[in-house]
Amino acid sequence: MFYWIMKRIFIGPVLKLLFRPWIKGLDNIPADGAAVLASNHLSFSDSIFMPLMVPRPVVFLAKSEYFTGKGIKGKLTAAFFRLTNQLPMDRSGGAASANSLESGRQILNHGGLLGIYPEGTRSPDGKLYRGKVGVAKLVLSAGVPVIPVAMIGTDKVQPIGRRIPNIRRIGVIFGEPLDFSRYQGLGNDRFVQRSVTDEIMYELMRLSGQEYVDAYASTVKEKLAARKAGKEAANPKAAAAVRLAAAENNIKPGAVTVIGGTASAAAAGVAPAAAAEAGPGRSAADRLHSGDRPEVIVAVPPDVAEAILLPEGEHFDDTSPAGPSDGTDHNSGAGSTSTVAAHGSPASGVGPAEATVPRERTGGRKNTKP
Repeated sequence: MFYWIMKRIFIGPVLKLLFRPWIKGLDNIPADGAAVLASNHLSFSDSIFMPLMVPRPVVFLAKSEYFTGKGIKGKLTAAFFRLTNQLPMDRSGGAASANSLESGRQILNHGGLLGIYPEGTRSPDGKLYRGKVGVAKLVLSAGVPVIPVAMIGTDKVQPIGRRIPNIRRIGVIFGEPLDFSRYQGLGNDRFVQRSVTDEIMYELMRLSGQEYVDAYASTVKEKLAARKAGKEAANPKAAAAVRLAAAENNIKPGAVTVIGGTASAAAAGVAPAAAAEAGPGRSAADRLHSGDRPEVIVAVPPDVAEAILLPEGEHFDDTSPAGPSDGTDHNSGAGSTSTVAAHGSPASGVGPAEATVPRERTGGRKNTKP
């Protein structure tokens, strides 16, 4: 009664007025008798719009998490799903999934319409993914036809993660019934199950126009989640190297620091805080001369830095407005240091690809002296 009232009086008319759904192939739904409605799955709202378009009641197999929520919200959600003719579907596999399919088989045995999503979960990106063979097991054991259903545009109405739907038009296409009676008695053959499932998915691809991906949507979701978590946890080495070069003000002239390593390079004169990963049996110095071309930071006296970085006749000067007003040359003296960051092996004969000279003072500029 609740299902009929919500569909015919309250929710149904409002949704039809707002979303103006267009329908094709509604006459492919049998007026009576059992059938499986196998649909693509783009949005949570698929389970609302598709039954709304069918004159007969449709019972859906929904994921069991909707029925096991805690607190007031969880109980209200579970009650809503039960009152709207939806049954819990355990997707963990094994005996639990078999029991869920048995519940669906009972609906078919009583001549009802059963809705199911062969992909097992919503598409993460709008593509059509490989179907799971549970739908084939159900169809072959019950001996009923399959009506392929293509939902169009529901992923734009309510994308994954969005609670309030966008108001826009959607479409529903009901394909011609698929008859698998030719496989009678072969329902336990896994090759037959895969063949039936693939035929259903092909029809869904043809009706929906989606790109097909021969992988399970659940597997793709797991990979996307792992990739996202990895990016958030990543700490780029290049950025760390730049911060280290700017922060180290006590590097001695002539010291070589290899970015990204271990303390095993200490014997080679490399700063322990930023020693390179030398590898088993190899020191950091060995790596510097082996052609591995690690990123290095070399601290040299200012006159050497001038000879490397500046054209002939140019010098580092303290005559800028930001520099010291007492005329003292803060770039001279044994205690001053210029740091040169370079890529490449010093012994390979290849010049530095990049070079920067952060100075310890806060002001200053390059100036050409006669």
